[in-house]
Amino acid sequence: MSAMTAITHARTFDSLRKHRNYRLYFGGQVVSVTGTWVQNVAQAWLVVELSHSSPLAVGVLAACQFGPYAILGLLGGVLVDRLDYRRTLLFTQSAMMCTAAVLGILALTHVAQVWMVDLIAAGNGVALVLDTPARQSFTIQMVGRRELPNAVALNSSLFNASRIMGPALGGVLIATTGVAVCFLINAVSFIAVLGGLMLMREEDLYPVQHARRGDSMLAGMKEGLAYARRTEPVRTVLLMMLVVATIGINFNVLLPVLARITLHSGAEVFGLLSSCFGAGALAGALVAASMGRALMRVLVVAAGGFGLFEIVLALQGTVAGAALVLALVGVCFTLYTANSNSTLQLAVPDQLRGRVMALYAYVFFGTAPLGGLMTGWLADRGGSRLAFLVAGSSGILACAYGLVRTGGLRRITRRMRRRRETFDVPGGAALPRE
Repeated sequence: MSAMTAITHARTFDSLRKHRNYRLYFGGQVVSVTGTWVQNVAQAWLVVELSHSSPLAVGVLAACQFGPYAILGLLGGVLVDRLDYRRTLLFTQSAMMCTAAVLGILALTHVAQVWMVDLIAAGNGVALVLDTPARQSFTIQMVGRRELPNAVALNSSLFNASRIMGPALGGVLIATTGVAVCFLINAVSFIAVLGGLMLMREEDLYPVQHARRGDSMLAGMKEGLAYARRTEPVRTVLLMMLVVATIGINFNVLLPVLARITLHSGAEVFGLLSSCFGAGALAGALVAASMGRALMRVLVVAAGGFGLFEIVLALQGTVAGAALVLALVGVCFTLYTANSNSTLQLAVPDQLRGRVMALYAYVFFGTAPLGGLMTGWLADRGGSRLAFLVAGSSGILACAYGLVRTGGLRRITRRMRRRRETFDVPGGAALPRE
């Protein structure tokens, strides 16, 4: 089946056709996540301008934004397992709307400084401690287990479609009206997702079992960690993501540096590069949605492709070359993350889902402070080329680990041995299969 046939396959949009609550959620997120990407572009660009193009300052911004998750992320999962997912999202989305409005006012009045942007990013990060596991866990309550892989992939598709529209719109707005408008647009965009959540029919939500509230937070956290450690698929997915997320997924740091320093361009090219990555990621998400199930072999191969294309990206010196390779990086990125997410959610019982997804988000987001600082330091020393070479190596390493843990390496070795034995036969005759 070709990629285009997979994308247009009727099964791709099953969750949207069958579930009204998910349609409301999806529509609200399309608007809200687009606004978030507009803000992400503007926030990084504002720090670049205020710090006089310092890659390290952009790395510090990433550390502030994701630092709260590094400290509190696992406890957030324990809380989410005990709370109503929808009500938790109403609270966290409202909080993030407020942080966007404050940042917009500071930028509009021209009093913003780097430390202020960092502080507001940290406040937004605190909201993510509850928002991320609640949002991940809420998906199965809207669509049920059967459509979960499809819905997870569609969530990735809307995220990456917004990644296309948001940075492009952000780049245009920065160039024409300034960063303040970007932040205010994001604040208004939260109205869409809040409205969708309030219009949902609670009776249509699939029932889920929540954790007991009598246990201590520490005991709840230990229970989630113990489950992840002893469950092979969960452990493999999390360890692969730990390597890739810490080293390989730091585009919020590297893309501004790639545009401004390596390619000697402005905000428009920054937006273009972000959008090309998003276009590839959108294609990968739609292919994942058409598959309708989580496949470990796709996860492993996509991790390797992600690393390989990042290494190729390090060698690019033109806007066109970087844009093309970034699209390929995006395809592999979403195939990898969508299959990782679905594999975890289907493997865990209801009462542990929030904790395991918080752990997944912890290795995805909570490692960003360390990864952002390290990537900023690498870019400061050797430019975006050195940083992308190191980042790509992490994907190759994760792929190798996945092949070993899932038996893929043994299968490849057996195939190679059979082919070698075939070539050793006089006349090239194939050996009979045992």
